[in-house]
Amino acid sequence: MNTFYIDLHVHIGRTMYGDPVKITASDQLTLTNIMNECSENKGIDMVGVIDSHVPDVQAEIQHLLDQGEAIELEEGGIQYKSTTLILGTEIEIYDENCYGPLHVLCYFPALHQMQQFTVWLSDHMKNITLSTQRFYGKAVELQKKVKELEGLFVPAHMFTPFKSLYGKGVQQSLIEVLDPALIDGVELGLSADTNMADKLSELHDYTFLTNSDAHSLPKIAREYQQINVEKATFKELKRVLKNQDNRRVAANFGMNPRLGKYYQTTCAKCFHPVLQEGVCKKCGSKDYIKGVSERIHELQDTNTFPRHRPPYISQVPLEFLPHLGPKTLRKLLNQIGTEMKIIHDATREELLEVVAPHLADRILANRSGQLSINAGGGGRYGSLSKET
Repeated sequence: MNTFYIDLHVHIGRTMYGDPVKITASDQLTLTNIMNECSENKGIDMVGVIDSHVPDVQAEIQHLLDQGEAIELEEGGIQYKSTTLILGTEIEIYDENCYGPLHVLCYFPALHQMQQFTVWLSDHMKNITLSTQRFYGKAVELQKKVKELEGLFVPAHMFTPFKSLYGKGVQQSLIEVLDPALIDGVELGLSADTNMADKLSELHDYTFLTNSDAHSLPKIAREYQQINVEKATFKELKRVLKNQDNRRVAANFGMNPRLGKYYQTTCAKCFHPVLQEGVCKKCGSKDYIKGVSERIHELQDTNTFPRHRPPYISQVPLEFLPHLGPKTLRKLLNQIGTEMKIIHDATREELLEVVAPHLADRILANRSGQLSINAGGGGRYGSLSKET
């Protein structure tokens, strides 16, 4: 078996296409730039780009294939340099069974299947050219179409207060909206970890995914997973989600949930923590944004966790570390290699060749989960405590 790092939830900028200047700019979130970033800087072996349903994105993929810069793999996925592209799309569901809108991720093995899905989606959406559009139809209808095209279906960032399965979509159980047999895995989101999600017994049989939900190049791989497979292909990914033939997620790497935007319940106006539903003690407002930690407490029905679950390793993305700016990060990349090598493998001696001792120690403390966190909430990220 081989070990690969994967991030399956990366966005392309909505306005990148139709403007040749923006397409060629190295800092723009185009598909080619995402692939270059994953291959050359991040060290991500497999990336899911969730705007692959957009015709202009498909045209860029076809151009790379025609030029011989990318190749379609026999077992699914598209190889570009050292990274495999997984064709995905994020869709908003809000049918008559939903209490609020929720987002799901759909992945397909080959370009022609994604193109077929785009044609079908065009009859169920108002604007197929944009990311994360509303699906007009029933959730189960969408699930069945994904399976018909040999795809994978994954609820996205499923605990966040807005546009998620448990945050808005259902009152108590996923069966209110979705067919559980047609779900291939579930995405935790930035404000929840494995131990929190496993408090819901109906999730115990699913593989947990930790993805970045990146809307910029630096945010790619702020959450990711390590998988054990033979090759970085769609077929192997499917086996991972089903835990088949010794293919599995070996570890989930995610932000400490307290760093997430929605970990704790906060006042919607002043962002002061609200311990219980009611009036904010700081500003007197009655409006609040319920935190993921409180929502999971409401839904919890078990204290027994499945044995098969891989470790969840809390990390702080390198860009969160004080005094580690873009120039310093570029020096580290030039000296050591990819971000994965910096985060996981670099020795203190190697780090000290580039950065000051206090920063090297922070990187190592991050690796072992020893940094102290101030919790986030209400749409604001948490932060590192000053003493760290």
